Amino acid sequence: MQQLTIPFRKLGVLALSVALTFGSVPVEAQNLFAPAIRVNDAVVTEYELEQRARMLTVLSAPGNPSALAREQLIDDRLRLQAAETAGIVPSDQEVQDGMTEFSDRTGLSRDEFIQALESRGVAEQTFRDFVRAGLSWRLLVQARFSGRVNLSEEEVDRALGASGGSSVRVLLSEIIMPAPPPEAEAVRARAEQISEITSEAAFSAQARQFSATASRGAGGRLPWQNLEDLPPVLRPLVLALAPGEVTDPIPIPNAVALFQLRDIEETGFTSPTYGAVEYAAYYLAGGRSEATLAQARVLASQVDRCDDLYGIAQGQPEEVLDRQTLPPSDIPTDIAFELSKLDPGEISTALTRSNGQTLMFLMLCGRTAEINEDVDRNQFALGLRNQRVASLAESYLSQLRADARITEQ
Repeated sequence: MQQLTIPFRKLGVLALSVALTFGSVPVEAQNLFAPAIRVNDAVVTEYELEQRARMLTVLSAPGNPSALAREQLIDDRLRLQAAETAGIVPSDQEVQDGMTEFSDRTGLSRDEFIQALESRGVAEQTFRDFVRAGLSWRLLVQARFSGRVNLSEEEVDRALGASGGSSVRVLLSEIIMPAPPPEAEAVRARAEQISEITSEAAFSAQARQFSATASRGAGGRLPWQNLEDLPPVLRPLVLALAPGEVTDPIPIPNAVALFQLRDIEETGFTSPTYGAVEYAAYYLAGGRSEATLAQARVLASQVDRCDDLYGIAQGQPEEVLDRQTLPPSDIPTDIAFELSKLDPGEISTALTRSNGQTLMFLMLCGRTAEINEDVDRNQFALGLRNQRVASLAESYLSQLRADARITEQ
């Protein structure tokens, strides 16, 4: 009997188009052709679940084959329904070609691949259905999104990656005090007094009492940060401090910021010099009121990446969501410093706009390093474009899932 061992990560575009999410699938030994799942008006049978799980086992897919089979088949039904609604139905020849393309990646001809699957109990129709769903989705994504992704030369420049930069890192404490117009004068006076502090304990006490950042519970203490990650305007101010000293008050929109240097060191690590930082700001009415901060906490539990904010902002005025990709020097200082504390997908609610009446829900999308001149520019631009199309496609599929009627039988 012919053996078939295929690393799942090498299966190509069609294999990677399926969603690898965990779930649970009851598999009955009897009545395999009975409906197991309904997806809108379509049915997934017990037989299909068993067959897909068996195929995933043959393909060495990571995770629980039964759980993956359930999620993949639900998504396949949604993909096929969306493609058919758009008038996209691959021809039999296109499906045959897709099967050949898939098989070629395993080092086998289409007939050899089918024979190897059948020897492990996987029917040819199972393979055909898998390819048909993936191909339908690929054609739909190309038709729906390819024309919407246009990259400027500046965007390609910003995204090209390289490494290098400073090996200096600093240990800071922060205080960011809201300063709405009625309180601005009193806050500035308090900031002037705090800037004279030289004790870490005294600065931390002030942070616990007055700071609006998430670090207030830790007395404003931040972990080690690479100097290059800080906003350009802040770097010389920090380098001019001796441990224990505090910057002069730094005015930022609707607030005043102060930073105390706790320690500074050089390391053997060379941090990247970032050419661009991508972030998203979602604006919530109500400023730093308890109700708005509670709303922000709920929102933080609902989003994992910047793309998720598009669904949150759907149907609202365009200005409630602002997504930018900018060189560090072009980012407003207060936003740049908050971003310097975040990893991609993390959020900050320390900042406000509109004289303190609007809370900024700030999320870091990612950082890209300085331009690398050795990269094939055209190939890099193509890859970047494909990434954006894939992101749009995944968001679309998520919306299809959210709108679908999915029931277990």
